[in-house]
Amino acid sequence: IDACPMPVRVYIMMQQLVSVKYRSNVINTARMGNSHRRLSNARQRAVQASAVNMDQIKGARGQIRSVLEETYANPIFVRLAWHESGSYSDALKNEPWPAAGGATGSIRFKPELGYGANNGLDSALDLLKPVKEAFPEVTWADLIQLASSEAIEHAGGPHIPLRVGRRDAEGSKDCAPDGRLPAAAGPFPDKAANPAEHLRNVFHRMGLNDQDIVVLSGAHTLGRARPERSGFGKESTKYTKDGPGKPGGSSWTVKWLEFDNRYFVEIKEQRDEDLLVLPTDAALFEDEGFKPFAEKYAVDNDAFCADYVTSHLKLSELGSDWLEGGPVSIDA
Repeated sequence: IDACPMPVRVYIMMQQLVSVKYRSNVINTARMGNSHRRLSNARQRAVQASAVNMDQIKGARGQIRSVLEETYANPIFVRLAWHESGSYSDALKNEPWPAAGGATGSIRFKPELGYGANNGLDSALDLLKPVKEAFPEVTWADLIQLASSEAIEHAGGPHIPLRVGRRDAEGSKDCAPDGRLPAAAGPFPDKAANPAEHLRNVFHRMGLNDQDIVVLSGAHTLGRARPERSGFGKESTKYTKDGPGKPGGSSWTVKWLEFDNRYFVEIKEQRDEDLLVLPTDAALFEDEGFKPFAEKYAVDNDAFCADYVTSHLKLSELGSDWLEGGPVSIDA
């Protein structure tokens, strides 16, 4: 360059600068492209992680059925899901999720799991942990509700076309407050004057109605009350002293692992002192608003099962927030 006239040297230097700048732009563009692709891939992975994986859902359902065959866990799976959903407050539905409570998976965290009404539910979660490990893309919120719907059908009840894709609560900060679940007898925490008033206060707070109260109560056809957990029932009865499963407790029906309308029959007739009748049970036939539904279900198992599906689905979605692609029916 030094041997060339000034105009030529300037021209060559300009060309070299352009060449250097061009190569720099190419390198930067390539780097930006790689960075964009990495970001895009990360976003895709995030979307995939938050999407509903129906293969995993189906696998989890199958494993839950195996657990039910081996453990007689039908009643406690139903109770787990109910106590999770039953924490919902419709008055808080416009607050940031999951302030309203409900089917969020928060029951697996303390303090919620340690509330008095949830005594014994840690054993239900323990049964579901291997299912969660085998199918990690199924959220806890979905898994808990799946276990309940499968438990109903496995016990001879109706098929429940559950919808899945629930988002999971992340920790203790997302737990619902204590005191939102129904009590079985007075004095009631909401100062209700009688069991019917208390049931309405609790279930109407969730956005449910009188028919929902009655038909959902019919799920007590499954299971037993244990005095060491709830404070109600006997240590054992002629129907529970030999199991199946862990012996003891008081059942509402003779065949307490079969889902049908026998709960309403037994509550109405109250003919066997070894069968449990709580004040909130008796109220279904004493309250004028509840009684027509209870009378209907006592004589018509098909009507009970059909209406139960509708109310169970409502309960199962209280407070749910949905992942990418959700909700999706398990029958899809």
